[in-house]
Amino acid sequence: SGRRLRRSKQSCICTETQEPLPLLITVILLPPVSELLLVCALPSKVTRGSFGEHHEQFTYATGLVFCQCLVGSVFASLVMHIQPDVPNNAPAHLFAMCSSMYVLAMITSNKALQYVAYPVQVLLKSCKPISVLLLGVLLAGKRYSAQRYACVFLIVIGVGIFMYPSKDKPVKEAGSETFGVALLALSLVFDGLVGAVQEKINVFRVTSFQLMFATNAYGFAYLFAALLLSGEGFGFISFLSRYPHVIGDIAAFSFVSAVGQSFVFLTITNFGPLVCSLATTLRKFTTILLSIVLFGNHLMGRQWLAVLIVFAALLLES
Repeated sequence: SGRRLRRSKQSCICTETQEPLPLLITVILLPPVSELLLVCALPSKVTRGSFGEHHEQFTYATGLVFCQCLVGSVFASLVMHIQPDVPNNAPAHLFAMCSSMYVLAMITSNKALQYVAYPVQVLLKSCKPISVLLLGVLLAGKRYSAQRYACVFLIVIGVGIFMYPSKDKPVKEAGSETFGVALLALSLVFDGLVGAVQEKINVFRVTSFQLMFATNAYGFAYLFAALLLSGEGFGFISFLSRYPHVIGDIAAFSFVSAVGQSFVFLTITNFGPLVCSLATTLRKFTTILLSIVLFGNHLMGRQWLAVLIVFAALLLES
């Protein structure tokens, strides 16, 4: 049995380092989901919007993630009832750990939007593959080829150059923006921890919707307790009662987020967290690039350089 276990781990490492086509396929599959998320425009409409005569701000990041976990768990549960029943042999504590890191990553990322502009968030979160790569190696014992390391770093550098905000864009106060950047850095650490735990869960061959349901269900329980103990839940409900139109925006975003999660967890269970983080980063890149091309906007010189870097990385991967 020990030999079989070692062989299964080795085969898992092999498939993780030699799957260029799934990465390209996932990049093609995920842009429609990101387009739906852009249509909702929640980051600018709710988290950074002002409401009422007194220009009240939305400050309930925990409540927002709570709604996402609720809808995500219901969505996954419904799909699991349609699909054939598959036994789930993964230990519960791995799901609990994964969900806690996942929730903390979302809360810190959404909270950061109160202090930094959305493009800054997108820029810094594009470094997610690096955190997933490094913590996967350190904590999950993953092994990657030099080619994979080069691909990851080239993609992150290219996307960072492409999305770097122009100098003529207004900048928020230095103190508040520094705090927002610190929150985003913490979010990246949590993202890397999520990837490391998901690598361990993948050994048990769980389905994508089993992983999605467990992650969101545990997250729902954590956040329900947090909302009650902190008192934020009462403020969140009071805010929604004063501005009921926000409920529709949150519901729409939560549903589209659940649909997007189904693609994400499908990629994680089939190709691993690193491929998923690369595909998610490239999804944002291709969405912005296509919007520029379709609407006749012009790319700056550094953006053309970024495009060349990203495609060079993809050629290296393939």
